[in-house]
Amino acid sequence: MIILFYSYIGYGLLLGILVKLKGKKPQFKQVSDEDLPDVALVVAAYNEQDYILHKIDNCLALDYPKDKLHLYLVTDGSNDLTPGLTTLFARVKVYHQPERRGKLAAVDRVMKDIKEPITIYSDANAIVNEGAVRQMVRHFQNPEVGAVAGEKSITEDSNSDAASAGEGIYWKYESLLKKWDYQLYSVVGAAGELFAIRTKLYQKPAPDTLIEDFVMTLEIAKQGYRVAYEPEARALETASAELTEELKRKVRISAGGLQAIWRLRPLLNPFKYGMLSFQYISHRVLRWTLAPLALLVAFITNMLLFGSDILIFKLLFMAQATFYGLAILGFYFEKHHIRIKAMFIPLYFSFMNLSVYLGLLKLVGGHQSVVWDKAKRK
Repeated sequence: MIILFYSYIGYGLLLGILVKLKGKKPQFKQVSDEDLPDVALVVAAYNEQDYILHKIDNCLALDYPKDKLHLYLVTDGSNDLTPGLTTLFARVKVYHQPERRGKLAAVDRVMKDIKEPITIYSDANAIVNEGAVRQMVRHFQNPEVGAVAGEKSITEDSNSDAASAGEGIYWKYESLLKKWDYQLYSVVGAAGELFAIRTKLYQKPAPDTLIEDFVMTLEIAKQGYRVAYEPEARALETASAELTEELKRKVRISAGGLQAIWRLRPLLNPFKYGMLSFQYISHRVLRWTLAPLALLVAFITNMLLFGSDILIFKLLFMAQATFYGLAILGFYFEKHHIRIKAMFIPLYFSFMNLSVYLGLLKLVGGHQSVVWDKAKRK
């Protein structure tokens, strides 16, 4: 129970206290447009004909000097209208080849041509706010910063289903943790919707890497640089179309997280990496390893001890059974389009942890390809 509490709540409480005691807020100086660095904005798109025109318009409208913002768009493997649509824009450098080898290989092919000192990555279905580039670039005034994580937001409304509401609540909590992580020392991994790096620090991850954005930014942190967080650089995207689509997305992320933990195992050494190891283990490793295992062990243990005379075991089992019962009931209601918001959190929480077990099975079985099937979005 201690592991569970610390993983999901305790670390956030401890982090908040540490930030109060020793956290530092970033300081920036004013820079004229003439002195701003050139920036490469890289967008990888696979069969995004429904989004790509909107995405390109969004990128071209960003508040940054036009002669210093260079848009690279790679569409490897796309067999819809995406490659043709991208050629309509003179300011866009388009990379396309018929073979689909995955996002990692596609981006690496583009990186060989990038000369700009800063590279920003953004997903094709994520809409970025106008001032995002300026807000991210300013963090590189600090020579200790090697990468910058943007803010991922999920569209919600009063009629949001469990996929939208659950994912939205999760990312709001994640955003708070990332803000505090950076104030204490460093963000531990960025989301691919929007992040930036110093181009010179780019290292291609292993070809079979499943979550390259997470690995890329942690490899930079491993070199001794900090990963900054910029809440004013926002990437807005719609939630998964339904819970089964969200589960598919979570499973591949979990498989990638477990793969990354194994490959980044030197970061588990606090004697070498200090604060970075503490943050990495507390924020990421426990959630992908011991916490899901502890949930299963706690449930089975309390079920076996339910017949004892010790009241606390009875109460704990009843609480867990009620929580998972609400999750199951919430899934049933969701499938029948009956939305009760009180059930969104237990349902999404259960889906997140179930995805770790399914991700482990896919990873061990070799069934999770680096070429992902996209989850359907709303």
